[in-house]
Amino acid sequence: MEKKKAAGASTWVDPDDAPELSDDFFRHAEIRIGDKVVRPGRPRKAAPKNAVSLRLDPDVIAHFRSSGRGWQSRINAALRKVAKLPKVKPKKG
Repeated sequence: MEKKKAAGASTWVDPDDAPELSDDFFRHAEIRIGDKVVRPGRPRKAAPKNAVSLRLDPDVIAHFRSSGRGWQSRINAALRKVAKLPKVKPKKG
């Protein structure tokens, strides 16, 4: 008994008839290793910091901001020092 083919179906497709892969295709493509999707960018930390809302006096914020970039990290370090918590050593890649 002969199987019926769906309308427009063919048994062979010429690879030269495949659509061209554009930059947009690759920009939105998923990168996979096995079944796991790999996301580009910075790897996640084992213990990431938590975002919180904290009310501080304007002069305290001005003091830390005046010393430039990393002012939030310096506030974190000052709080660790006052709370007598151990320093966290940054890992080097």
